[in-house]
Amino acid sequence: MAVKVIIPTPLRAYADKRESIEVQAATVAEALAALTTQFGDLKKHLFAEDGKLRSFVNVYVNDEDIRYLQRDQTSVKAGDTISIVPSIAGGAPKRGRVFPWPRKR
Repeated sequence: MAVKVIIPTPLRAYADKRESIEVQAATVAEALAALTTQFGDLKKHLFAEDGKLRSFVNVYVNDEDIRYLQRDQTSVKAGDTISIVPSIAGGAPKRGRVFPWPRKR
Protein backbone atom coordinates (compact mmCIF):
# COMPACT_ATOMS: atom_id res chain seq x y z
CA MET A 1 0.00 0.00 0.00
CA ALA A 2 1.39 3.39 -0.94
CA VAL A 3 1.29 5.97 1.82
CA LYS A 4 2.57 9.52 1.70
CA VAL A 5 5.12 10.64 4.30
CA ILE A 6 5.38 14.40 4.80
CA ILE A 7 8.94 15.48 5.64
CA PRO A 8 9.16 18.61 7.82
CA THR A 9 11.15 21.57 6.53
CA PRO A 10 14.05 21.22 9.03
CA LEU A 11 14.64 17.62 7.91
CA ARG A 12 14.34 18.10 4.16
CA ALA A 13 18.07 18.75 3.89
CA TYR A 14 18.54 15.07 4.78
CA ALA A 15 15.96 13.88 2.23
CA ASP A 16 17.18 15.47 -1.01
CA LYS A 17 15.05 18.54 -0.17
CA ARG A 18 11.87 16.54 -0.75
CA GLU A 19 8.62 17.70 0.84
CA SER A 20 7.18 14.20 0.82
CA ILE A 21 7.77 10.68 -0.35
CA GLU A 22 5.50 7.75 -1.11
CA VAL A 23 6.43 4.40 0.40
CA GLN A 24 4.93 0.94 0.50
CA ALA A 25 3.95 0.10 4.09
CA ALA A 26 1.28 -1.51 6.23
CA THR A 27 2.30 0.21 9.49
CA VAL A 28 3.90 3.46 10.58
CA ALA A 29 7.04 1.52 11.57
CA GLU A 30 7.33 0.08 8.05
CA ALA A 31 6.82 3.52 6.50
CA LEU A 32 9.50 5.12 8.66
CA ALA A 33 11.85 2.20 7.98
CA ALA A 34 11.35 2.65 4.23
CA LEU A 35 11.92 6.39 4.58
CA THR A 36 15.15 6.00 6.54
CA THR A 37 16.36 3.24 4.23
CA GLN A 38 16.04 5.61 1.29
CA PHE A 39 17.40 8.62 3.21
CA GLY A 40 19.86 7.21 5.75
CA ASP A 41 20.79 10.60 7.24
CA LEU A 42 17.22 10.99 8.52
CA LYS A 43 17.54 8.03 10.87
CA LYS A 44 19.67 9.79 13.50
CA HIS A 45 17.22 12.70 13.54
CA LEU A 46 14.15 10.51 14.01
CA PHE A 47 15.39 7.61 16.14
CA ALA A 48 17.43 7.29 19.33
CA GLU A 49 20.28 4.77 19.57
CA ASP A 50 17.88 2.19 21.03
CA GLY A 51 15.82 2.31 17.83
CA LYS A 52 12.83 4.11 19.36
CA LEU A 53 11.41 7.34 18.01
CA ARG A 54 13.01 10.33 19.68
CA SER A 55 10.77 11.89 22.32
CA PHE A 56 10.57 15.21 20.45
CA VAL A 57 9.42 13.61 17.20
CA ASN A 58 5.64 13.49 16.84
CA VAL A 59 4.05 11.35 14.15
CA TYR A 60 0.51 11.63 12.85
CA VAL A 61 -1.55 9.44 10.54
CA ASN A 62 -4.23 11.51 8.85
CA ASP A 63 -4.04 14.09 11.68
CA GLU A 64 -4.28 11.43 14.43
CA ASP A 65 -1.37 11.32 16.89
CA ILE A 66 0.05 7.77 16.87
CA ARG A 67 0.75 8.03 20.63
CA TYR A 68 -3.02 7.68 21.11
CA LEU A 69 -3.33 4.87 18.57
CA GLN A 70 -0.96 1.88 18.39
CA ARG A 71 2.21 4.01 18.24
CA ASP A 72 4.55 2.80 15.47
CA GLN A 73 2.41 -0.32 14.98
CA THR A 74 -0.50 1.85 13.83
CA SER A 75 -1.88 0.42 10.59
CA VAL A 76 -1.88 2.49 7.44
CA LYS A 77 -3.71 1.97 4.18
CA ALA A 78 -3.33 3.23 0.63
CA GLY A 79 -3.84 6.96 0.44
CA ASP A 80 -3.03 7.65 4.10
CA THR A 81 -0.71 10.52 5.00
CA ILE A 82 1.94 10.26 7.68
CA SER A 83 3.20 13.58 9.03
CA ILE A 84 6.43 13.91 10.98
CA VAL A 85 6.32 16.92 13.31
CA PRO A 86 9.41 17.72 15.39
CA SER A 87 8.65 19.56 18.64
CA ILE A 88 9.98 23.08 18.89
CA ALA A 89 11.47 24.15 22.21
CA GLY A 90 11.42 27.66 23.53
CA GLY A 91 9.08 30.13 25.08
CA ALA A 92 8.93 33.52 26.68
CA PRO A 93 11.79 34.67 28.90
CA LYS A 94 11.24 35.23 32.60
CA ARG A 95 9.97 38.64 33.60
CA GLY A 96 12.83 41.09 33.90
CA ARG A 97 15.20 38.82 31.98
CA VAL A 98 14.35 39.82 28.45
CA PHE A 99 17.98 40.31 27.39
CA PRO A 100 20.99 38.36 28.67
CA TRP A 101 23.12 41.52 28.33
CA PRO A 102 22.76 44.96 29.90
CA ARG A 103 20.63 47.37 27.93
CA LYS A 104 21.73 50.90 27.26
CA ARG A 105 19.45 53.47 28.80
